[in-house]
Amino acid sequence: MNPAALRHLVVIPSYNTGPVLARTVAGALAFWPDVLVVVDGSTDGSADSLAALRATHPGLSVTRLPRNRGKGAAIHHGLRWARTRGYTHILTMDADGQHPAEQIERFIAASRSTPAALILGRPVFADDAPALRVQGRRVSNWWARLETPGSDIGDSLFGFRVYPAADLLAVMDTVSGMRRYDFDPEAAVRLCWRGLACVNLDSPVRYLSRDEGGISHFHYLRDNLLLIRMHVRLMIIFLARLLLRPLRRRVARV
Repeated sequence: MNPAALRHLVVIPSYNTGPVLARTVAGALAFWPDVLVVVDGSTDGSADSLAALRATHPGLSVTRLPRNRGKGAAIHHGLRWARTRGYTHILTMDADGQHPAEQIERFIAASRSTPAALILGRPVFADDAPALRVQGRRVSNWWARLETPGSDIGDSLFGFRVYPAADLLAVMDTVSGMRRYDFDPEAAVRLCWRGLACVNLDSPVRYLSRDEGGISHFHYLRDNLLLIRMHVRLMIIFLARLLLRPLRRRVARV
């Protein structure tokens, strides 16, 4: 791919993230001019705080979904928006202040060096990270690596990453899942199945306190059950593909 043709867009899905949304978007704009915020049916008025930023940053766009549909659905919407406007890659980051805006340029530089690859953030946790979140992601990472032998998914859940937009859209347009909290791990697995290489970059992650405006919509029971169902489904698909591979080879030789 011609480096001059590469265009990267930062996509930030947001659902009821309060005052921290404007801070997150301002931070992203400090390091990258093209930012899209997908307001996923928010009811807290947080998106209204972006008007002042839009007045001074022509590269900031805001699009709204009429109802909350989930992180993956918001990114799917942003992905289609990006493709119709000629963007070749999207960098996804959360609106809740966890992801480091100062790493945007580094991740995009890695994407420009290897444009066909999936650039995955590998979280470096501080002492304030919830133990359940740190320990729980190890289970998802184990499953993701089992489902993609030979690939190198450093972390399946960390949403700070860069996607080749055409590949991600091709995957999302053909599956019904990947619309909520299951988006990040399933995207990584399916893009590895598609043949994309992984580039893993360490990145700090923050968990804001309530006093700092920190907010989380992660529901431990509901979302962990969602992840379990997703990994069971992906494992079945992986095993079916594995069993059918010899048959495809025999058919190809006929």
